[in-house]
Amino acid sequence: MTQSLENKRVAILATNGFEQSELFHPFKALKDAKVKVDIISLEKGTIKGWDENNWGESIEVDLTLQEAKSEDYDALVLPGGLFNPDTLRTSDAAIAFIKDFFADEKQRPVAAICHGPWLLIEAGIVKGRNLTSYPSIQTDLRNAGANWQDAQVLIDGQIITSRNPDDLPAFSEQIIKALSQ
Repeated sequence: MTQSLENKRVAILATNGFEQSELFHPFKALKDAKVKVDIISLEKGTIKGWDENNWGESIEVDLTLQEAKSEDYDALVLPGGLFNPDTLRTSDAAIAFIKDFFADEKQRPVAAICHGPWLLIEAGIVKGRNLTSYPSIQTDLRNAGANWQDAQVLIDGQIITSRNPDDLPAFSEQIIKALSQ
């Protein structure tokens, strides 16, 4: 499988306040699978994670949303946390970047965990989809027309969703599996 993923490129869209484990776990799993991973954010520099009850580790931003082109990527990962998706969903550039993954026939995977599906709601692509998330946003997803389910990982077409950091091994595994198909 590693051989077939060496030419793959994945964007992780995040900003300050990303749930630390929800960015670093898929990042490491993808890197271990020889996938090129770019951290895309609102501004250059570094972004800082949130680790349970306090600020955590930082990671270098590779490209800003103004520099990144969605067509350069084979998949998109949307880590959760509370602050990260709440900030990104107010960014027209972030929402446009996400929508681009649904605008072509390629069916590139879009993986969102925890509060990350808020971004899918904002992008207007959840209606009629089977999704999971952190339980506190299930009403938001249902109100946007999604069929919310309490599951470790749900796959609906090109969308992969998970609930929380406990689901990260299965979440990362499904992202890699989707990239290898």
